[in-house]
Amino acid sequence: MSAQAHPIVAVPYVLEVVAFLVAVVILVPLLKRIKISPVLGYLAVGAVIGPYALGLERDVAGVQHVAELGVIFLLFTIGLELSFERLRAFSRLIFGLGTLQVIICSTVIAFAAWLWGNEVNASIIIGLCLALSSTAMVMQLLAERGENAAVHGRASFAVLLLQDLAVVPILILVGVFGDNSGGSLWVSVGGALAKAIIVVVLIVVLGRYVLRYLFRVVATTRSVDVFTAMILLSVLATSVATGMAGLSMALGAFLAGLLLAETEFRHQIESEIEPFKGLLLGLFFMSVGMSIDFVLAFERGIWVLLSVFGLIGLKTVITTLIARCFLPTWGASLRTGLLLSEAGEFAFVVIGQATLTYSILPNETAQFMVVVAGLSMALTPLLAWLGKRVELAMLKEPPSVTLKPEDAEGLHDHVVIIGFGRVGQSVASVLAQQSIPYVGFDADTKRVQTLREKGEPVFFGDGNKMDVLERAGADTASALLMTTDDAAQTEAVVVQIRQRWPNLPILVRARDHSHSHALVASGATTVVPETLEASLQLSGHVLCALGFPREEANACMEVIRRNNYDALPTPSVRS
Repeated sequence: MSAQAHPIVAVPYVLEVVAFLVAVVILVPLLKRIKISPVLGYLAVGAVIGPYALGLERDVAGVQHVAELGVIFLLFTIGLELSFERLRAFSRLIFGLGTLQVIICSTVIAFAAWLWGNEVNASIIIGLCLALSSTAMVMQLLAERGENAAVHGRASFAVLLLQDLAVVPILILVGVFGDNSGGSLWVSVGGALAKAIIVVVLIVVLGRYVLRYLFRVVATTRSVDVFTAMILLSVLATSVATGMAGLSMALGAFLAGLLLAETEFRHQIESEIEPFKGLLLGLFFMSVGMSIDFVLAFERGIWVLLSVFGLIGLKTVITTLIARCFLPTWGASLRTGLLLSEAGEFAFVVIGQATLTYSILPNETAQFMVVVAGLSMALTPLLAWLGKRVELAMLKEPPSVTLKPEDAEGLHDHVVIIGFGRVGQSVASVLAQQSIPYVGFDADTKRVQTLREKGEPVFFGDGNKMDVLERAGADTASALLMTTDDAAQTEAVVVQIRQRWPNLPILVRARDHSHSHALVASGATTVVPETLEASLQLSGHVLCALGFPREEANACMEVIRRNNYDALPTPSVRS
């Protein structure tokens, strides 16, 4: 009688899931408490349970296939926070900085690999896959630190997006190098690129109409389950479509996010998808930790370390020098270079195909490169921290608190914030989380200096002057927010702004109801009476303390809020 398998064995990856959830519930809160990136916790858990440590899981490739969904959902949420119009504002960084970074880094790394004794084809593949950086690592760290909208954050995102586009020719090249049929390189490349372009155009054209229609139909069911299923279908269907065309699946998810960003369902979609993205992304980081072969790293320790730090140093220098041609300061350029100096998750895919499918790379070389890529990715949180420290150390004097022309260079569809006190800073933190660029002004020199040292795009100046607002890019801004206290001056400035930029949305903090009426009459698009909102928040808490259900208290406050705002006159000019 044969022994029956233990019930746990019948459930694939159950031990990995348990270990992962332990990391989420116990390790992540602990790391956040001591201000260390949770990414390091996921990497450590993966390394401990992986085949090169305790050996609780040996099917690393299987786990990685599931974990790659985390990268797909990450790119979807990034696309959801953008739009095609905002993406066009990044075109100079994407196709300028991004293209130069990929070409120069891959060329230099390939040359170094060739000097090390690798064949030409193998050297080219090594150079291309190690030139790319980790979208998952970098974007997660930028989000955790609220630096998505910072100069180095926007530059890093632009380069990473171009690198995702570069996946197509790299995969084509791997196939061509491994093809022994003797076909024409240009015919193969041209055919594959044509197919990829057709697929992208079809996704964009059909998605603009089909996705919006389908979501409207699903929304009428008022079923959270059906709505969530529709979101997952949108992400996975577009990912599969681009994957079948030879493109990166993450690029398909990014396109889906861009298309849905222009719909009225954007915020609900973002809320529903967040748990999926966070958990699957954590699982991806854990799978990276599993792939690090500590035995090989120990046996060839000196060469592994030299390769890891050589790769990081080489990419940092090259990317920093290129970035300086596009960014206003050496500090922002260096932070961009350090953030993008590691290898990326795509290296595992390319190396796997080049070794197992096409035999372009020897197995020993492939294992060595996987370890180098994994260790460099594990160092990304440290590199992000180092970049910030070095940028501050490079400053011979405190950062300038006055706005210079280059500070607003490239700003488009941003928010101008006049008054950067508690309210302004709270709004700015929300904008940063949504990757929306902003520039702020405040009259408190000490406050501005402190915020500038933290990397905030805040400047000393009178944001009530039209020439200052013009230098801050008010012509191309998507909105202007005023949080200043001087009621009379605020009304006068609103009048000037409305006359100068008649289509610019103006959002203003008002003192009370009467002040709100005056601001609307002056041309404000939206006003928020601070006394009303504070009293509503307190009233809601009082009702809850008296035993009212939270939903009932919120509904009561919403009725009062709506009645008060409806009583305001309609602005005569709206954007």
